[in-house]
Amino acid sequence: MSETPSNTLQYRFDGPEEAPVLILGPSLGTTWHMWDRQVPELTRQWRVFRFDLPGHGGAPAHPAGSVTELTARLLATLDALGVQRFGYAGCSLGGAVGVELALRHPERLASLALIAASPRFGTPDEFRQRGVIVRTNGLDPIARTSPDRWFTTGYAAAQPAITDWAVQMVRTTDPGCYIAACEALAAFDVRAELGRVGVPTLVLVGSEDQVTGPAEARTLVAGIPDARLAVVPGASHLVPVEQPAAVTDLLVRHFSTAWQPAFGSSTGQLAVVAPPARPALTVPAQAPRT
Repeated sequence: MSETPSNTLQYRFDGPEEAPVLILGPSLGTTWHMWDRQVPELTRQWRVFRFDLPGHGGAPAHPAGSVTELTARLLATLDALGVQRFGYAGCSLGGAVGVELALRHPERLASLALIAASPRFGTPDEFRQRGVIVRTNGLDPIARTSPDRWFTTGYAAAQPAITDWAVQMVRTTDPGCYIAACEALAAFDVRAELGRVGVPTLVLVGSEDQVTGPAEARTLVAGIPDARLAVVPGASHLVPVEQPAAVTDLLVRHFSTAWQPAFGSSTGQLAVVAPPARPALTVPAQAPRT
């Protein structure tokens, strides 16, 4: 675990030092542990970098009120470590950071996976109202209802230990940082910019996601020139937790085959490479419940 200045993020590395870096970005209210089930397989090919949002997972409580600020802190962390180019997979708010990277820092990004993500998360009022709830009542009401937003009903009932873990993750988050993250989501809207995402992109969503569901995923795929869609049956918002085997398989296949080399010209500018034809809709088979 790292010591964390205010302009960087708490992080950890797993996997061989010489391997290409693959970053896994978390969802609001979670920690890097939401990716625990993916790490053993991913570290066979990549050096996996996970980070916590400010005030999450014991990270210092330095609120970041915009996706731009979160992205800047991630890049400052990577710069300090000498990591220049990487693949990135992000869930929900972590996915927003991925889009920001693709739009503002395309030279850093080799490949992208957007999980339970959207070009706009609901309406600004929805997230600002959530911030009002936290200011008034603390995080407990949000924590108690988080399993309803994150998991299908059957999974939550069958996995009480994971349900309790989810509730505790939210309860132990710093309220001010949670509110700032809600403000970041309220202000995020890249619908008009998706056509400028030039990196190969996997858009992955749970079929039962009621937060950022298949409709939002299809909007991303329609707007991003080189994107393909994967719908995971029997999963809700935290699909990496609910269907870990299916998500791991999709990530391995995507990052193994869609890692864009750092093409450069004599001027040092990134060369534009025409994207391949868009693949058809991918619907993986139902993974066994864990």
